[in-house]
Amino acid sequence: MSGNRNRRKHKNFNGKSFIILPIIFLVGTYLVLYVALAPSLGSVASAAGLFFSDTEKDYSTEYKNIFVPVVEDESEDKEEKPQEVNIDDITYPEYSNLFGELIIENCGIDTNLFFGDGDISLRNGVGIYAGSFIPGYGKTILVAGHNNTYFNGLKNASEGDIVNIRTSYGNYVYEITECKVLKANDKSAVNMGAEEENLVMYTCYPFDELGLTAYRYFVYAKYVSGPSIDKNSLEG
Repeated sequence: MSGNRNRRKHKNFNGKSFIILPIIFLVGTYLVLYVALAPSLGSVASAAGLFFSDTEKDYSTEYKNIFVPVVEDESEDKEEKPQEVNIDDITYPEYSNLFGELIIENCGIDTNLFFGDGDISLRNGVGIYAGSFIPGYGKTILVAGHNNTYFNGLKNASEGDIVNIRTSYGNYVYEITECKVLKANDKSAVNMGAEEENLVMYTCYPFDELGLTAYRYFVYAKYVSGPSIDKNSLEG
């Protein structure tokens, strides 16, 4: 009798295993795939939402706008325009603040410029990498934007094209010098330690791809004009 009882227990255990083990396997597989694919799926879903939504989305409540355009008198002598601004007179942008606009007429680009290149900034325009610098600081300005939206026009960029950046403390002009495709992890793409002011704009490549890609399209521009920022008071 004890032998029959043990055999019945063994059969019951096998029956439960037939149900439980596949469930554990499926849950484990789901968790592994989620961890591996979540970052890329999030980017694709966000980009797809911009293109396939039936209603126009308004994200303007997500950020603070500190941009007040500087109106310049075209009849004013260029030499009389301020060549320098004191850093104490500037409202230095915080992360995700809208503080200017970036315009490249020959590329059809006219977009908001944010400080920071997070989701909020890139949903509403283009953003300066917070580890770089703002216009007028005399260093590298690194600006990112989505290839399917605000920086799609970079595919039309050519050497000699003019880039205008307008801020609350001055208007800046840069001239495009080079465009090239590089791997996303190419450390030679940007010189963050440059001693002269320069503008680097980049986006994912190819331009018709959704989500993150293995390559980036870089557009380089040199400083032409715009007030420099006097940092003496800050350093003192």
